[in-house]
Amino acid sequence: MAHRSLRHIGIILLLGFIVFGCSQNGQQGAASGGGRGGRGGRGGGNPVPTGTVSVETTKPQRISVDRTVDLSGTLISPDQAHVSSEVAGKVMDVLIEIGQEVNTGQALVTLDTTELNLALERAESALRQTEAQLGINSAEPGRVPGDEDIAAVRTAAANRDDARAQLARAQELLSKGLMSKADMDTAQTRVKVTEAAYQSARENVASLKASLQDRRAAWDLAKKKLADATVRAPLAGAISERTVQRGEYIRENTQIATIVRMNPLKFRTAVQEKYANMIHQNQTVRFSVEAFPSDTFAGKIAFISPAVDQASRTFAAEVLVENPSRKLKPGFFAQGHVNIGRDQGVIAVPEETISSLAGVSSVFVVKDNIVRQQTIEVGQKADKLVEVLSGLKGDEIIAASNLNQLVTGVKIAGNSGEEAGSAPDERGTPSNGGAAGGRGGRGRGGQRGGGE
Repeated sequence: MAHRSLRHIGIILLLGFIVFGCSQNGQQGAASGGGRGGRGGRGGGNPVPTGTVSVETTKPQRISVDRTVDLSGTLISPDQAHVSSEVAGKVMDVLIEIGQEVNTGQALVTLDTTELNLALERAESALRQTEAQLGINSAEPGRVPGDEDIAAVRTAAANRDDARAQLARAQELLSKGLMSKADMDTAQTRVKVTEAAYQSARENVASLKASLQDRRAAWDLAKKKLADATVRAPLAGAISERTVQRGEYIRENTQIATIVRMNPLKFRTAVQEKYANMIHQNQTVRFSVEAFPSDTFAGKIAFISPAVDQASRTFAAEVLVENPSRKLKPGFFAQGHVNIGRDQGVIAVPEETISSLAGVSSVFVVKDNIVRQQTIEVGQKADKLVEVLSGLKGDEIIAASNLNQLVTGVKIAGNSGEEAGSAPDERGTPSNGGAAGGRGGRGRGGQRGGGE
């Protein structure tokens, strides 16, 4: 019995070793067959072997690129007036509000005119007195008579002529011994007095004429001050500020309002000095503002500074912008560009083919299914394409997907511009489902394992 039991135990141990060895061989065959079968079932649902990545590929394109210069700046009013009162007085009425459009000459504020009217009447009275002394006809206030036509001068001239005649008669009588020497002296003295009176009359007339100009200027000034009691708009525009109220007393040169011209506006910007030979008058500038992000506005360059600011290395330019709808407002920040030319046949690649790291851009060039990372210099963006300034010739094949899995030397699973997983394998068998690919791999691996 003991001998039989030992035999049974030995048989059991032998069977256990046989089963263990078979299971190990089966696992190795399955692993070997599965790996090779996975290579045959390329692109299935199983993970791609190490060093092989499925990517889409594309080629650079040739496009036309508009060369532009970016501009940014502020919209300003070409004319802005801080309107002040030229006379002092009490504010009787304010005829404006903020935002109101006004025309040139439109009344803005009216002041009390009582004192101004009195000053005008006084100036007019003084003027009329001087005119009367000069014998100026009220029907012809602008006509000033000559000196000899003025009454005071005519009287002095008549007295002088009479004295001269009396002296001539006295000399004749004296020569005949009919007049005394004393009477002769009296006649001579009278001539001298009348001549002096005549000269004085002419000087008085000259003084009156000078005074006439002063009185007329005083009268005109009084009239102007009376007219200035109504403060008017010096230009057409919109009221941006009102600083006075009804009933307050203001002094001369007190600001009462600010007027800004709304149409046209100026887009003032600074241009880098390297573009000095490319910016000219009448070039069209297109820009946008934050208040209307979906709208594009346009204007033409009107004024260009002849000097470059040494601190910023830029020069000033002003663009005239028509603003009939008043949508744009002075003070808006604007960003835009001006076209300076158009280049044909420029190399460009899709944006998704570019990998950027630390400011350096690169693409992955595919040759013989091997990836090589190529540094490029990018330029302007046009839709979904990015201009390539240097680094590509234009006939390369570049990767367009899974860029984060690519490095130089990595082998890719496809380069036809389609996903490698949907491309046929080396035997022309499409690898479309994960399950089918996996089963195919295990089948081929099993056959090789059995054959070996």
